[in-house]
Amino acid sequence: MVEKKDGMNYAPSAAKTEKVVADGEFNVAVVALDHGHIYGMSNGLQEAGATLKYVYDPDPQKVAEYKESFPQVEVADSLEAVLADPEIQLVAAAAIPNRRSALGNRVMEAGKDYFTDKTGFTSLEQLEETKRVVAETKQKYWVYFSERLHVEGAVYADQIIKSGRIGDVIQVTGFGPHRLDKEKRPDWFFDREQYGGILTDIGSHQIEQFLHFTGNEEAQVVHSQIANYANADTPDLDDYGDAVVVGENGASFFFKVHWFTPDGLSTWGDGRTFITGTKGSIEIRKYLDLARDEQGDHVYVVDQEGEHHYAVNGEVGFPFFGQMILDCINRTDKAMTQEHIFKAQELCLQAQAQANKIH
Repeated sequence: MVEKKDGMNYAPSAAKTEKVVADGEFNVAVVALDHGHIYGMSNGLQEAGATLKYVYDPDPQKVAEYKESFPQVEVADSLEAVLADPEIQLVAAAAIPNRRSALGNRVMEAGKDYFTDKTGFTSLEQLEETKRVVAETKQKYWVYFSERLHVEGAVYADQIIKSGRIGDVIQVTGFGPHRLDKEKRPDWFFDREQYGGILTDIGSHQIEQFLHFTGNEEAQVVHSQIANYANADTPDLDDYGDAVVVGENGASFFFKVHWFTPDGLSTWGDGRTFITGTKGSIEIRKYLDLARDEQGDHVYVVDQEGEHHYAVNGEVGFPFFGQMILDCINRTDKAMTQEHIFKAQELCLQAQAQANKIH
């Protein structure tokens, strides 16, 4: 299911897939179906060869809807039953944001790796506790940063950067607009304690991309700000946020995120990333090419040889999921390191905590 108009239920699937394991070789349980991103997470895992063995949620309607998309999955009686099964290697979940880390800690203490929707944390205290659990259990705490990992345009741009075509990346600018669809959102979405704030939530995508594309392991939040411009009836909601971040290597980053995608746009948000290198630049038009093509994954490149446009939807696939599965099996860190995940989360939490309230 790819619901382009509704970001909460946007679930990409790949035309180009590669199974890295045989059926039954890597077993996954899916729990906590509070956010629709669990469908995209499940698609990615299944396309890479994972076996979706169980689903569990206390809400039977959510479970029934999930089984419509993944009919082969067995309904578990409880979370305890899932965690007690020695065949389960990974638990994937999209809980209410402020419950994600506690669930992950419980999963890891049961000897399973954990894959959560972003944001994986809503407070720095949660992050520190999970760091402790990871250190003690040696399990993996994965976060679904879908705006890089589940976007073929971003995957292709990463390949260009790694090839050296645009030189060293010195600046990244990210635009992450989303459609609010207020009447479709659950109550927790408007409670700051539960969703964490806009920079913690959808801002986490942006900061993770910056660290990855610039090769930074450390960075500093220079400035951040948040606002509620048009949603006075839900005062805890940040409907706008932006921030400036500088990496350890001097590369800089500006991003803005907001909930003001107009109804006339054919997709949930005109997400874009602009990457400036010492020898060229890249623009990723992730979800459409505005007023030209409703299909996404357009990559525009200027290098020393000329100007280039690549339409890569269906051409690249999503290698992260297979890499993640193999990392879980082999105890390696090729998909992304635990330190990278924790640093991306730390920075978005810091950006939210120190943000100036401008409206």
